[in-house]
Parts: sequence; structure tokens; C-alpha cells
Amino acid sequence: MSATSDVLNRYLFYNYHARGELVQLDTSFKEIIKNHDYPKAVTELLGELMAATCLLTAMLKFEGEISVQIQGNGPVKYAVINGNHLQQMRGIASIVDQITGTTLSDLMGKANMVITIIPKQGERYQGVVALKGDTLAECLEHYFATSEQLATKIWLFADSTTIQAGGCLLQVVPDSDDKQQQLADFEHISQLSATLKAEEIYQLSANELLYRLYHQEQVRLFEPQTVSFVCGCSEDKCLAAIANLGKDGIESHLAEHLQFTITCDFCNTTYQFDHDKLHPLLHPN
Repeated sequence: MSATSDVLNRYLFYNYHARGELVQLDTSFKEIIKNHDYPKAVTELLGELMAATCLLTAMLKFEGEISVQIQGNGPVKYAVINGNHLQQMRGIASIVDQITGTTLSDLMGKANMVITIIPKQGERYQGVVALKGDTLAECLEHYFATSEQLATKIWLFADSTTIQAGGCLLQVVPDSDDKQQQLADFEHISQLSATLKAEEIYQLSANELLYRLYHQEQVRLFEPQTVSFVCGCSEDKCLAAIANLGKDGIESHLAEHLQFTITCDFCNTTYQFDHDKLHPLLHPN
């Protein structure tokens, strides 16, 4: 038995007022961290954050992006994952001091979670909540309780040795007026889901895992969605940024440094532009 890696599955319970999401990450997670020498605790934080962002992005009902960022006064200044409706992810963490602990508060100190939703069309939305809870999953549940006001349970996993991550989200479906029954259904499904183990999310396929959790229930599994790492940086984007300096600014920088060197924070790719490469910007005609 082996997991179908880098895939997000959504599912619905026929007989209960509840829905779920399951994400399993392997190569995409490895791609996010491969050019960064993160400590194990930070690697696992980014893995959980990536799984969480996948789960949140799957809830979008439109084309757009979600950014989930934790920022605090601890040794990790911030950790952020950006994702879109295509489940294309990228992320980074900024470490400003020595890592001596492994808990969320050890890493982040006093911190906030900032969730930004950016529709392709329409106005952006940003929600900010203080990090409350011992785990990232608890903090996200607090976010849903205060902003969405829908009963939500989240489980997140990350392993810095195998470089795998995953997560599960359950949410009540408010499709009737019987709120008491909705919550009873949700509690029942939550108890079943709470038996989920890290090795299962890493090793089992979605079908195998959902059967293990809910074999006595009727579950509808929707078409899976592939998760991938897509940085988005390019030489053209770098040139566009340099062009914003104007001819005088470009020439002044070249006179002092001989070239522009730009390194992408997300993938660590370095782009270099000397006078010859910038000739079209300096002499557009």
C-alpha cells in the first residue's frame, strides 16, 4: 500500500451534515524546502503550514490565491505559504535567531496568523487572529470559530526526516435548520477522524485511508486535485522590476556594481544581469 502523493481529495458524507478534505504531500513539500537549510522544527512547521494552506485553498469557490502567514517575535520572524485554486504552492520561513525549541510558541513567540484571500476578480480579504493554541491546527480552528463561525476540526502532520506532510479538515455543512443534529453529526465524524495517524496519511492512498476511517459510513469522494510547487519567478519578472528603476537608476547601479544580482526568496534561484543583458532596457530604440 502506498499513498498517492501530492494530491488533495474532497469528500462528503451522505448521511451526515459534514464534509471533509484530505491532503497528502511529498514531492511538492520537498521542492519548497530543498534549497533552504531549515532546522527540523522549521521544516515541520512549513510542512504543516503547507498542508493547512492546501486545505484552505480547496475551499475557494472562485479563481484566486490564499496566503497563510504566521508572524511573531520569536526566532522565526515569519513563515508563509502562498497557494492558488490550482493547488500551486510556494513558501518560505525567515529565521532571525537560534532555534532552541520545537513548539509553535518556541518558534514564533508572541505571534499572529494572517490569512489573505485574493480573488482573481473582486476585492481581497484579510483576516488576522492571535495565535491561540499549542499547535497550528488549534490556531486554525480558532480562526474558523471567530471568522467563519462554522464548526471545524483540523489535523496536520509533517515529518522532517522523510520530508512528508499532510492534513485533514472536517467542517459542518449547515444545510438544515436542525443545528443540534448538525453538531451531533459533526461530533460523530470528528471522533472517527481523530483516530488518523501520521504514518497512515504518509503511506496509504486516499481511498484506503478514508475506508479505514469511515468504513461504516457512506462517503462520496470527489475528483482529486494535484498539488505542486510553482515558484513563479522568472527572468522576465526580474527585468520588469529592474525597468522600474528607470534608465538613470539602472546605469547608476551598473556603474557601482557592474551587474544586478537578484535571488528569489522562495526557490533560491539567482538571476544576474550585466550591461549587455540590460542593453534593451537602456536603449529601447
